[in-house]
Amino acid sequence: METGPLEWFPMRVTYCREMKMKECLDTLGMESFVPMHYEIVGEGANRSMELVPAIHNLIFVRAVREQLTDLKMTRSELAPLRYMMRPKENGEGREVIAVPDRQMDNFLKVARITDDRVMFLKYGNYLDKVGHRVCVTQGFFAGVEGVVKRIKNNRHVVVKIDGVAAVAIANVPVAHIMPLD
Repeated sequence: METGPLEWFPMRVTYCREMKMKECLDTLGMESFVPMHYEIVGEGANRSMELVPAIHNLIFVRAVREQLTDLKMTRSELAPLRYMMRPKENGEGREVIAVPDRQMDNFLKVARITDDRVMFLKYGNYLDKVGHRVCVTQGFFAGVEGVVKRIKNNRHVVVKIDGVAAVAIANVPVAHIMPLD
């Protein structure tokens, strides 16, 4: 089989089976990532905090595209994986989304945190509004690049993968932010 570059692919998984897919991919030795956060689960006396997927039906897979496609077609347990698509720049048809390594590294550094320093955002209109591009210069998130956005009247540094997912860093002191624009 022809080998190409290793790339990160955001993929949809039907019926909230993202953890099952991650388990299958881990068994095959393939790198994958499911954004997770703590959430109160249950009702009344049965309530507890559990680590659950932050964005349901989404998993990121690092693979050679041809090999991933072949695995999806030959292994029934991976059949629920679906490539995410976007319109081509020339407007003719659609293409599979592949996330550049630098952008994914930025996203992973923030999205791997499961405490209240970060929050996952529903991809909505306000994320498309213009914000100032910045780099965090100090602290745990040093080196992370994002866009400053106001969310619930507070300033956050938002790291996003266009059309796929976004995560916001809360409480970054202004002194730790350097403008990139």
